[in-house]
Amino acid sequence: MQTPAKVAVVTGAGSGIGRASALALVEAGFSVALAGRRREMLEETAKLANAPPPRTQVVPTDVTDPASIAALFDAVKGTYGRIDLLFNNAGTSTRGIPFEELTYEQWSNVVATNLTGSFLCAQHAFRMMKQQQPRGGRIINNGSVSAHVPRRNSTPYVATKHALTGLTRSLSLDGREHDIACGQIDIGNAATERNQDTARGRLQATGRVEAEARMDVRDVARAVVYMATLPLEANVQFMTVMATKMPYIGRG
Repeated sequence: MQTPAKVAVVTGAGSGIGRASALALVEAGFSVALAGRRREMLEETAKLANAPPPRTQVVPTDVTDPASIAALFDAVKGTYGRIDLLFNNAGTSTRGIPFEELTYEQWSNVVATNLTGSFLCAQHAFRMMKQQQPRGGRIINNGSVSAHVPRRNSTPYVATKHALTGLTRSLSLDGREHDIACGQIDIGNAATERNQDTARGRLQATGRVEAEARMDVRDVARAVVYMATLPLEANVQFMTVMATKMPYIGRG
């Protein structure tokens, strides 16, 4: 079976936004390397895509481990010979721990996953995109609306998402001469297993706990595909896609 011309790597592809985006990218014609910690979840994503190898490639990956990331991109290069898209999606949070109670280990784990892991994945992708023929490619970072405004008790997550904006801008500049585009998608309240509590009630800036609107995760995936399928002469630098009625716009 001949692989399609475009090759994508999606981290955190075993569930949620990563899974939805991987499925949408396969439907859009990409071959997709599915990266994440749990093999069984990645294999379920591949099964849902109904796209046997080499249209999909399952690569269990721990983005907090530099050697695991290196192995991911070695596998991609070995199977496809190139990479056209990296969706830096894998992320974690401490979820509601008050600032003064955070431990160094909790902080370090979020930084290692959200920021350092994204940096290392981007670096490997950048090297391949710079050297391959035809050269170039696209990197999309999952910034979250937390890259702009915080929730209460979310310092590690918010700090790393703000840092991802700096990574996005730097990659856009450094990649320009190599035909490497970089953009950031900031997502608010997608309906996934991870944020079911949002529909039940989340702590607001006022101190009240209130339910929030969510949007279909497939609408996020459509936005990722739009960014991913632009020609390299065009780039979505920043996109915010959010549930229309979530309490993001307005005073807290």
